[in-house]
Amino acid sequence: MKQRHMALLAFALPFAAQADESGFRSIGIGLSASQGVYAGEDRSVSLLPLVHYESERFFVRGLTGGVHLYESDGFGLDAIVAGRFDGIDADDFGREELLENGIDRDLLEDRDDGLDLGLRGTWRGAAGELQATARGDVSGASDGYELSLEYGYPFSVAGAEVTPSLKMSYLSNKLADYYYGTLSKEEARSVARYRPGGAFIPGVALGISKPLGERWLLNAEASYQRLPSDISDSPLTEGDSGVFGIKVGLSWSFD
Repeated sequence: MKQRHMALLAFALPFAAQADESGFRSIGIGLSASQGVYAGEDRSVSLLPLVHYESERFFVRGLTGGVHLYESDGFGLDAIVAGRFDGIDADDFGREELLENGIDRDLLEDRDDGLDLGLRGTWRGAAGELQATARGDVSGASDGYELSLEYGYPFSVAGAEVTPSLKMSYLSNKLADYYYGTLSKEEARSVARYRPGGAFIPGVALGISKPLGERWLLNAEASYQRLPSDISDSPLTEGDSGVFGIKVGLSWSFD
């Protein structure tokens, strides 16, 4: 399911962008790996399309696209569309791990990936970049929303751009309950009710961008998220409070 949604977005976003004048900056491929959050879930490894398109009106950056609503020297406001790939098929849960938590895997429903629409404001200056995002599910998966605030400070080292960043996200009740709690259909099958409710998730990341010759660009990012106890204590999760992830990508620049 996760691969299908990713493939659809990878195919659709570049063609949507072509509605405006040609403005492709770069194209490439990346690899993302992270710890599995769900009980018995294998480590998550995914291929990522690295498409960067910018025009006066439209943009596509990886798996996020949108429209520029307002631009000034230090501030920009965008309407965005982005995939949410937190879903899992019921068969991908670990049967033994769930039984240890008192849940029969056969009684569970799939958690679907989603599609979000939202707004993103970005402030840029000598002190770095601050980004505020509000996005909500429009696919009917969770019907929830996420609010996030992220600060990054880019600087140059040995020809590479290094960006440490801090992020705080808030998951609404519906969003957190759908992905990390039990569903009404499951509770009707005698699965014990668990609803984490709204949750704050802090995170840190370190990104590096390094040109390789005139056209190639190597990108890498390591990240860490601290899950609140309401999520890590869910019978659907591994119980770990920390989630590590890494992304590596190689792009060809058209500039």
